[in-house]
Amino acid sequence: MTLALIDYGAGNLRSVENALRAAGCDDLVVTADTDVVAAADRIVLPGVGAFGACIGALRAIDGMEQAMAAAAQTRGVPFLGVCVGMQLLATQGEEHGVHAGLGWIPGSVSAMVPGPAARVPHMGWNDVVPARPHAMLSPGEAYFLHGYRFDADDAADVLATTQHGGPVTAAVARDTVIGVQFHPEKSQSYGLAFLSRFLEWRP
Repeated sequence: MTLALIDYGAGNLRSVENALRAAGCDDLVVTADTDVVAAADRIVLPGVGAFGACIGALRAIDGMEQAMAAAAQTRGVPFLGVCVGMQLLATQGEEHGVHAGLGWIPGSVSAMVPGPAARVPHMGWNDVVPARPHAMLSPGEAYFLHGYRFDADDAADVLATTQHGGPVTAAVARDTVIGVQFHPEKSQSYGLAFLSRFLEWRP
């Protein structure tokens, strides 16, 4: 089983790589090679930073968007987006202008609104509350660090929520694609268990 961890300059690339290896992945390739991604058995898209910069860097790799789609949407390969990697699954992101996302899970990514009980960015440990049963997700605590939120057009695509001045999407899923707003690579035992399930997931 080859897992392709997409290298497009994301700042959390190495920490996600280390966490995947710690979770038991022994056939991991860190790659920007579209042929490798198109043929992979599993794909992970990391991400930290601004939506526009991240989707721009991803699209700067000629053919990468098409390779990911060929694997995840045509062949049904399990695909995981982490933090901004999850946000890129949306139709659009509204950080420093409006930017078209991958559009795999319809919705928009917009700025979180600070309040007395909700500082922005949202940073620290929060409960992950599943919205429906799913083989990939269990309730628990995970580490979050983000200032923008994913609002899905279809509530059925929301896999889990957390609370930060109200409900905030913690995970989305559709078919063989899953995205998490939290950082499994920073979530200690909860994160490693989540990544272990991803390595075994047969959607």
